[in-house]
Amino acid sequence: MREIPNWPDPTAHIVRQRPDTATVYFCPAQLQNTAQRFRTGFGGLVSYAVKANPGDEILANLVAAGITAFDVASPREMYAVRAVCPHAVLHYNNPVRSPDEVKTAISLDVGSYSVDCMAELDKLRDVPPGAEVSVRLALQVSGAAYDFGEKFGAGPEQAVTILRAVADSGLTPAITFHPGTQCADPQAWETYIAASAQVAAAAGVRLYRLNVGGGFAAHRTGAAPDLERIFDRIKYQTAQIFGTDAPHLVCEPGRAMVADSATLAARIKAIRPDGSIFLNDGIYGALAEARDIGCPDRLTVLAPEGMRREGAGKSRIVFGPTCDSLDRLPDPVPLPHDLREGDYLLIGGMGAYAHSLSSRFNGYGPGDPVTVATL
Repeated sequence: MREIPNWPDPTAHIVRQRPDTATVYFCPAQLQNTAQRFRTGFGGLVSYAVKANPGDEILANLVAAGITAFDVASPREMYAVRAVCPHAVLHYNNPVRSPDEVKTAISLDVGSYSVDCMAELDKLRDVPPGAEVSVRLALQVSGAAYDFGEKFGAGPEQAVTILRAVADSGLTPAITFHPGTQCADPQAWETYIAASAQVAAAAGVRLYRLNVGGGFAAHRTGAAPDLERIFDRIKYQTAQIFGTDAPHLVCEPGRAMVADSATLAARIKAIRPDGSIFLNDGIYGALAEARDIGCPDRLTVLAPEGMRREGAGKSRIVFGPTCDSLDRLPDPVPLPHDLREGDYLLIGGMGAYAHSLSSRFNGYGPGDPVTVATL
């Protein structure tokens, strides 16, 4: 059931409440619209990657939007999904697990697993016969903010051996991959799809399913990524490469699914004579990803009374609130020259990872999300 918004927009809440804690504004309508965009545009099953934002309000609204499959990386994520949607399909595609985690997954009726080495396949010996097991493939591709291949995945030659072993074990064979986070280049998916077909052919195995991963870019900076172009290229490449033997497709968006559903408001605590500012949130909070992939440029500064600061841009060093001197954004941020202490810096596209990566170091970090009708 769709959550009833509490406030019309972030500005209305700021003007009335003047929050002094960093606040995440969550828009259910935006999240459900994005879910429909994936369900309509992608030619297969859409499975939400819970790691991007495991909030109950996120999971409930995705279920309301028709999402029935979830990519879970741990038992805690499994339990979180089961609490909101008891009959959801769970895909356990973290390829490294302890034996106890496997037992939990079996008890919670996980529907799909992934592996990237023979040792991990051996840990799945007690899963039900016919369970789906995807071999995670790793290639050197460009187009992402950073690559996952150094940590997870098997090269093509190793993948052939594992895939053959999956089929020989009476399990349902599949291949999965991840092109890297914040990827906007369709060529990365095309390369992986072609390589997956080659691996399957070399193994003599017909794939039941091809999981084209997450990695879909969210709108952090510049123009919004063209997701439909990626969807179309995935469908076209799969049909061209596999023909009538094409496997079922599944994707697992995390960042691109939830990013646009939230805006972060951080208050300016202090302004130094050199123009640098201190916020009530930083890299130990909702801005943790700024160290790795930069800060979003979808920025607005509001006075407490709700007026936008429109002064010419001035590059400023931005510090977080904690006692650690490392708590600063990696690059100066262009902000209006007329901003004042007590103003609010609103950052769009913060629905992904702001919640899941935030710590409570020094007692800071965003509070519970505030629901709004629009952002």
